[in-house]
Amino acid sequence: PHITTEIQQLYYNNCTLCPRNKVTVVLGAQWGDEGKGKVVDLLAMDADIVCRCQGGNNAGHTVVVDSVEYDFHLLPSGVLNKKAVSFIGNGVVIHLPGLFDEAEKNLQKGKGLQGWEERLKISDRAHIVFNFHQAVDGIQEQQRQQQEGKNLGTTKKGIGPAYSSKAARNGLRVCDLVSDFKVFEEKFRMLADHFLTMYPKLNVDIDGELKQLKDYTERLRPLVTDGVYFMHKALNGPSKKILVEGANAALLDIDFGTYPFVTSSNCTVGGVCTGLGVPPSYVGRVYGVVKAYTTRVGVGAFPTEQDNETGDLLQSRGREIGVTTGRRRRCGWLDLILVRYAHMVNGFSAIALTKLDILDTLPEIKVGVAYKVDGKPLPSFPANMDVLTRVSVDYQTFPGWCCSTEDARSFKDLPSQAQNYIQFIEDFLQVPVKWVGVGKSRESMIKRF
Repeated sequence: PHITTEIQQLYYNNCTLCPRNKVTVVLGAQWGDEGKGKVVDLLAMDADIVCRCQGGNNAGHTVVVDSVEYDFHLLPSGVLNKKAVSFIGNGVVIHLPGLFDEAEKNLQKGKGLQGWEERLKISDRAHIVFNFHQAVDGIQEQQRQQQEGKNLGTTKKGIGPAYSSKAARNGLRVCDLVSDFKVFEEKFRMLADHFLTMYPKLNVDIDGELKQLKDYTERLRPLVTDGVYFMHKALNGPSKKILVEGANAALLDIDFGTYPFVTSSNCTVGGVCTGLGVPPSYVGRVYGVVKAYTTRVGVGAFPTEQDNETGDLLQSRGREIGVTTGRRRRCGWLDLILVRYAHMVNGFSAIALTKLDILDTLPEIKVGVAYKVDGKPLPSFPANMDVLTRVSVDYQTFPGWCCSTEDARSFKDLPSQAQNYIQFIEDFLQVPVKWVGVGKSRESMIKRF
């Protein structure tokens, strides 16, 4: 068929012109709890839009501003920037009581969240987590414990069951709730009945939850927008800084994580495109957040775990307790095989290395650099968790610096041993370390370039 010259010209222009605005992405490179909130907070200070693209209130990000500690689970950490719009994308699953409760709790802590409803937008295509999803999450964990003697260690926030509803195509979305409530009610009752059939012991207050949801509808309606058009306009309009805040982390990704001990969404870079409606060519810099050691919440293989005095020291010095669950985190040495694998999937432009100061008192520091099974080297990070539980780790040992790094504000201020540790990480991963975190505040993030 004949194609006009104008259309051909348009094609060539689209191929050669860079997208007007690209998104900057912050992702966890381990098993979560790397300190992503702090990095996002730093970048959000001059951002115009801050987005969440996946997960739900199973995430937990702590941000300290003006000595006030804010805890976020569903709201993007960037909501503290009063000049930025916060956006919850279609890939996120939203528990409405959790969202409004989170806002109320943070409002009581300080002034940071004042006016949050004026600067929050929610995609009309985002799925809703209902109270019965949370109840089902708890029942499923109980059943796993009884049947297999082990659970997955979920947060019991209903995230898995809500994504299951989405995949089974009987889930309900924000657009359903804010349109005809009678139609919504019919679908809601059908979905509740579906779960009651599967779990007869499920305790569901259908009428009570419907009343609660109807009450939330009026508060929710002004926040709802067509997410695809919202992002398209932001990406192709006037110059804007757009930041995407990943929840969870690479090794918890439903496809690439340590399955089945994973979350229910894609927390790697692909989730940015599907969870926001952003074309791949609009993804700009991707920053991986890496803790200077490794932690993991709940069960699952953990090759560099230190179930000893070192692990206890990292746990107590790092205050390693989950923001969402209050569970004590398991601790171990930095595992660079795992981080390199996360880089293969995400293609990190640079790394933010956090909590270096937690290592300040250690006389020697180890880094995992290779895996072996039955004495034979493993060429890649294994997909099979039975294999991962059997690996032995080869370590590189570094002398500690045995002094405080908390007052360091430039790379030169760090002890030479700490500088060598950072440079080894860069050389091993072939990715530059752009920031180094030596404390809790914004000011404690040393920017190198």
